[in-house]
Amino acid sequence: MALVDTLDEQALLEELIDATKPAVPEDCRGLHYLLSTPFRYGALYPTGSRFRRAGSSAGVFYASRDISTGVAEMAFRRLLFFAESPATAWPINAAEYTAFSVRYSTAKGLDLTAAPFKRDAATWKAPIDYSGCQAFAETARSAGIMVLVHPSARVDGVNVALLACAAFRSREPIERQVWRIRVDEMGVRALCAFPPQQLAFSRDAFARDQRIAKLNWDR
Repeated sequence: MALVDTLDEQALLEELIDATKPAVPEDCRGLHYLLSTPFRYGALYPTGSRFRRAGSSAGVFYASRDISTGVAEMAFRRLLFFAESPATAWPINAAEYTAFSVRYSTAKGLDLTAAPFKRDAATWKAPIDYSGCQAFAETARSAGIMVLVHPSARVDGVNVALLACAAFRSREPIERQVWRIRVDEMGVRALCAFPPQQLAFSRDAFARDQRIAKLNWDR
């Protein structure tokens, strides 16, 4: 908004910027950008994620079954940033994040928390080495699988990985919450004003991950 004088000019600028980005895949068109963005960029993926290899790979939309698991995943990611940036000071203020929900359904999904897949829980919950999950996701895609339900590697919760836009039943977010997350030498605290909710994660909450276990808290 600092570059323009009116909302109409801002909308035009947003359109111009959007036109420079890769086209939205055909099966993702009509979706809100928060849903389609993970599938939009076919450029080299700089680092791998649990079900997506580094390099040129298909997109994945990651979500959690419940808000507490989603907030825990975000809390872990915030701490991981500081673990990998040891000279960065703790932020003075809490940061604000938006949580949102969507509907999905498919007849082509796998529940990795149930038999027979739960026997490989160590693979699905590996804290750092995602190679087993990535190989499985590639095989699942080749079989037409669109959704993987899997255990969280960070807390006792369940996550969902959508491998295709066709699994969305909501075209846009249907519910939103604003969370304020504070990260400091005591751990992570997360607050939501409406509906009132609060979560806290101590220093050792994610210590199963060696990167967090070695984090320098005194900075």
